[in-house]
Amino acid sequence: MIALATGLSLAAASGLNAYIPLLGIGLFARFGLIDLVAPFDLLSHGLVLTILAILAIVDFVGDKLPAIDSGFHAVGLIISPIAGAIVTLSSQGELATIHPALITIAGLIVALSTHSARSTMRPVITAATAGSANPIVSIIEDIVALTLTILAMLMPLLALTLALVAAFIAFRVFRRARRIWQIRSQ
Repeated sequence: MIALATGLSLAAASGLNAYIPLLGIGLFARFGLIDLVAPFDLLSHGLVLTILAILAIVDFVGDKLPAIDSGFHAVGLIISPIAGAIVTLSSQGELATIHPALITIAGLIVALSTHSARSTMRPVITAATAGSANPIVSIIEDIVALTLTILAMLMPLLALTLALVAAFIAFRVFRRARRIWQIRSQ
């Protein structure tokens, strides 16, 4: 149950920022705080960590620019679910009691759902604020992804609870913002 909570929390974080959970797992493993089984132990290799760090920085900067963030979100429709599957599978270890195919599907679905919700909300936010809120929303997404990643490693059940609460709050805020935006545009 703990491994599943870890994996699903990391998958949710992957939907917000695909590279933060991958980098987080790699760093935790690199510093000996967690053990990763092959082939996931490659995430702790120096070259892989360097590439993930570069990708995380590029994504961090690119997602703050309203003119190109839509392109990053389109690419994220492919990258986020893959990252979600990887982090979910990597969290299961050698003694996994759930079939790897089910874990893979769960990670894909959670990351894709989170990323799809994020990508759906962003155009509404862009239109409502002329793009001025995009950097703020992006920073919040990155903070939530980082927080979920760290909590998934240290307190998985709390991380999963936080992911569910954040999803509920985001849904409510988005629904209300969309209503306000529709009223103003009439």
